[in-house]
Formats: sequence, C-alpha cells, structure tokens
Amino acid sequence: QAQLVESGGGLVQPGGSLTLSCAASGFTLDGYNVAWFRQAPGKEREGVSCISSRDGRITYNVDSVKGRFTISRDNAKNTVYLQMHSLKPEDTAVYYCATPLYESGAGCSVTIYDYDYWGQGTQVTVSS
Repeated sequence: QAQLVESGGGLVQPGGSLTLSCAASGFTLDGYNVAWFRQAPGKEREGVSCISSRDGRITYNVDSVKGRFTISRDNAKNTVYLQMHSLKPEDTAVYYCATPLYESGAGCSVTIYDYDYWGQGTQVTVSS
C-alpha cells in the first residue's frame, strides 16, 4: 500500500530550526515530484516548497519561506526533507507532503490540485 509519512514536527522557539521528513513506503519516490504544504488553524492549505523528480535539480519555495526553508531528497532512503530555519510564529501549522498520481517530468509546482497522495501531516508549533 502506497503511503507517505511525515515526521520531525514539534515545538520550537522563534528563530529555531526543525527538519521535517517525508518517507514513502509501498512505492519508489524518485520518479515523483514532491511538495510540502501547510495548513494553519482556520486557514486554507498552502504550498510551501517543491522538488522535482529524480535528481531534484529544480526546487521552488514560496516567498514567505525563501532563504529560510530548504527542500531536498535522498532517493536511496526514499525520503524528502524540509529543513526549516529562522522559524517564526506564523510558520505554525500542520505540514503535509504530497506527490502527484503519476511519475513526473521536468519542474514542480506548489499548486494543491497537482497532488493526489498526501501524508497525515506533522504539527509544527513556533512559540516562546
């Protein structure tokens, strides 16, 4: 059974760092784009970062996290990571990783409708 499992969330003080992991099971992740999304209470789910398939040569971060978040992939471990630095209270949300239905070509997106398989999410809380 194909599954995505996020981990690494937690409580961190403003200015701190966390690294989230998105581990795939039941399928090989390297042929798929992967994106991270987040959803804060009372808000819509929004795209944060994405990475292209295979060598992960193409990445994209939304403006609110540029310079602070880095997405990467380790195909040998069937895992995608989101390193988060200089965290702010407004980064507080449940973070989800997602893949499309089919193996991907060039480029990636953070458009929610481009993604079909989702993990269960991991909570990130930034608070003093």
